[in-house]
Amino acid sequence: MEQRKVVLVVDDERLNIDVLVDALRDEYKIKVAKNGEQALKATHSEPIPDLILLDIMMPDLDGYEVCRRLKEDNLTRKIPVIFVTAKGLVEDVTKGFELGAVDYITKPFHIAVVQARVRTHLWLKHKTDLLEKLAALDGLTEIPNRRAFDATLQREWKRAAREAQPLSLLMIDVDLFKQYNDHYGHAAGDECLRRVAQTLSQSLHRGGDFIARYGGEEFAAILPDTELAGACEVAENLRRAISALEMPHALSRIVPHLTVSIGVACMAPQQEIG
Repeated sequence: MEQRKVVLVVDDERLNIDVLVDALRDEYKIKVAKNGEQALKATHSEPIPDLILLDIMMPDLDGYEVCRRLKEDNLTRKIPVIFVTAKGLVEDVTKGFELGAVDYITKPFHIAVVQARVRTHLWLKHKTDLLEKLAALDGLTEIPNRRAFDATLQREWKRAAREAQPLSLLMIDVDLFKQYNDHYGHAAGDECLRRVAQTLSQSLHRGGDFIARYGGEEFAAILPDTELAGACEVAENLRRAISALEMPHALSRIVPHLTVSIGVACMAPQQEIG
């Protein structure tokens, strides 16, 4: 956990906010919200919270409703929520857990308990994030896999539809890879795919662009906020980058080194996909 994690403190009482901020500020970056609406906005602005300390009894939107909305939103559902409240009845605690909270701290709270539980749940989230990251990587090429591609495409499609922005997709195929594999052997074929994957990944320069191994010798790139002309330019850059590797391919009917073919599609999504 190299960089300081971000904790969002949500409470309508200034005294409670001050106590929690003082208890946590030395270890974490702190964001503060004084009501439910502010809390929901804070979860969609940088820095994104890694954990939320959420009061239940607030005007307008109470903590239960805030938690429910957080768990229904794909962008915020994985943020752990700890309820901090004077409501300590069994049914209150149960309701909180049913809504997706990870823990419950009752007022008046002990600072050492708050610190310990925040530390524990941030560590658990860190471990969970690592496992999910590994599950989303292709074992051979160490770039995102098909599972990660599907999730990213769905997320970017929804964002593009919401913001009325274009979304481009590149499908990349290593030319005559079966012949390459048969001629040079499977070990050389694996090394070929690794080099192609890393070259494609390093050739995408915008932070939001995404490349994944789609399957076999196929790769796919997602280019948010990119018109067709821009996507074609990116595709040509990727094609040239692979060609520049000059990896020998004796059986190629194109040129005597490895090449790729790239298909390009672009659209402005009008509705969400399932």
